[in-house]
Amino acid sequence: MERIKSINPERIIWCCDDYGITPEELAQTLKIAYPIIQRVMDGIDGLTFNQLSKIAEYFGRGVLFFLESAPVDESKAHTTQFRTLANQKPELSVKIKKLIKRVEEQREIYINLCNDLDDLDRPAYIPPEVPDQNPAIAARIAREWLSLAEKNDFDTYRSAVESKGILVFRSNGYNGNWQIPKEIPILGFTLYDPICPVIFIKKLNPETRQSFTLMHELGHLLLHKESSIDDENDLQSHQGRERDANAFAGRVLVPDDFLMKIYDESRPSDVSRYDAWLENQRKTWGVSGEVILRRLLDSGRLAQNQYTAYRQWREFSALEPETGGSRLYRNREPNHIFGERYVKTVLDAVNSKNITLAKASSYLDGLKIKDLHLLERFYEGL
Repeated sequence: MERIKSINPERIIWCCDDYGITPEELAQTLKIAYPIIQRVMDGIDGLTFNQLSKIAEYFGRGVLFFLESAPVDESKAHTTQFRTLANQKPELSVKIKKLIKRVEEQREIYINLCNDLDDLDRPAYIPPEVPDQNPAIAARIAREWLSLAEKNDFDTYRSAVESKGILVFRSNGYNGNWQIPKEIPILGFTLYDPICPVIFIKKLNPETRQSFTLMHELGHLLLHKESSIDDENDLQSHQGRERDANAFAGRVLVPDDFLMKIYDESRPSDVSRYDAWLENQRKTWGVSGEVILRRLLDSGRLAQNQYTAYRQWREFSALEPETGGSRLYRNREPNHIFGERYVKTVLDAVNSKNITLAKASSYLDGLKIKDLHLLERFYEGL
């Protein structure tokens, strides 16, 4: 079989270093005999087109990337946002790096579709002016900007954020391109862009945990105007920008006037009963008991030892198990992953004959054509 011999081995090495793997591990992952890879590294032999395509797909690159003779220009190989996230978390896994690139690609697709449709009704991202050193005031301004009512859940929070020109993506529960495995501690990330920022949220149970991650990432957008990637430690941090994003999120979800509706004298002495005590507020506001208790702690209405005891109880309690959910409604999964704003834009592009059904399918997580038609009918019925 004919082999391509004009491969630049330095580009393979650069990609391996970028992903934190060795050429030997690459060969093992892609089921290519390592001696074949080694001969390419030594400039002795080449690869078949199929082998080179597997390497290119693994690294999220085109085949031509590995045929260029020039050294890799990292400023062109990665976006500024990608480099920002990678610098914040140097230990990022290959899966998360691929996910970030995939999100960037979806954003470009969305922007290009919006430009082709020339739809002036689609919201532009025009963030409010907020004081970056005062999360409390920033949260009040943001809540008004989002037009949030008192009763909410993750879907209404997501819709409010999307209505301001921000894409909100969420991982799914299935092994695939859009999953963050439960063993990976990343809970969300933000890709800052002055025109079309993106927030990505890890699917969590209970869903109220996603609401806090969403507002934490929105805090990075509005307060810091930068990309950020966050794990559980960041969402518990009491230092620097993570502290400010946490304070912002807590006050957006539970503003001061909400706290006035909680009566301290009815608080049970047993921390295991706190969730039941706050049940009405948790369900109405669409937040976890921990968010409310954190706000009470910060306002001086709950002792640190009580809050700590609650967190310890929650940590060792049986949480609602994570599940992948039923695939009975496969046609609606793109809405779960990419959000209504993105999905409707793709469908509008199909209806305007700007893209084919096959192209729309590729933009919507490989949705089959029959499911794509079901998705169209679902939106027609809304």
